[in-house]
Formats: sequence, structure tokens, C-alpha cells
Amino acid sequence: MAITSESHTHWEGSLAEGHGQTRLQSSGAATFDVTWAARSTGETGTTNPEELLGAAHSACYSMALSHALGGAGYTPDSLDVTAAVTFVPGEGVTGSHLLLVASIPGLSEDEFHRFAEEAKAGCPISQALAGVPITLEASLT
Repeated sequence: MAITSESHTHWEGSLAEGHGQTRLQSSGAATFDVTWAARSTGETGTTNPEELLGAAHSACYSMALSHALGGAGYTPDSLDVTAAVTFVPGEGVTGSHLLLVASIPGLSEDEFHRFAEEAKAGCPISQALAGVPITLEASLT
């Protein structure tokens, strides 16, 4: 069964001086203020599309890795994933860097890195980002 998720953005004003709000419409879980300054200069207090994309990528990667581990009989104690999505004005999204710190009882270091890389390739958001480099830094604690 296909699930379609919706978000909605209302924008007012020009790109440079304007502002908007993005609402997670399907879940109703949150509404975020967005501005060009947050996107292009890192202004704090508001979000940007790349931060939201990073949230999607880190959540998706966590789920993909957990699923792969479960299929092999492993249950992670914890998976802490950060996705750092880079945006260059005039160029666009130039990459996503995944940082994983994991605690997985009984898993060898070699197996861990194999699972981590396979999840990076198999994650649906990684696949949606196939046009940009995706890097992974993974450590097992």
C-alpha cells in the first residue's frame, strides 16, 4: 500500500526579504518558519529545506539500518544518526554526510561497516538523493 505524505508551505514576500512557514500537513506534528537567510547564510531561529531534508535522511537511514540488522538477527541498543546536507546558493544541494554512532550487541566491526554501507545505499531517501554524493562516517561503541 502506497502512503503519500504532505507538507505545505505558505510564503510571503520576495526571496531575500520574505519568509514562510512549512507545516507537516499529514501528521500535524510541527510547523517550521523558513527564510532564505536561514538557507543561504545559516541564520538561526528558522529552518530551511536542507535541514528538513537532513531530518528525513537521518530518520530514513536509521530505519533502513535497523531493518537490515533485524533481518540478520541483531537488535541495536541505539543508532544515533546525523545527516548534514550541504547547500550552495546558485548551485543547489551538493551532498549529504551521514554520521552514525551505534551500539549493537554481538556485531563485529566488519559486519557493522557492511550493514552501515548497505543501509546507506538502500535507504529510500539516499536513493532520492542519488544525484549528489552521500558520505558515511560510522562508529560502533
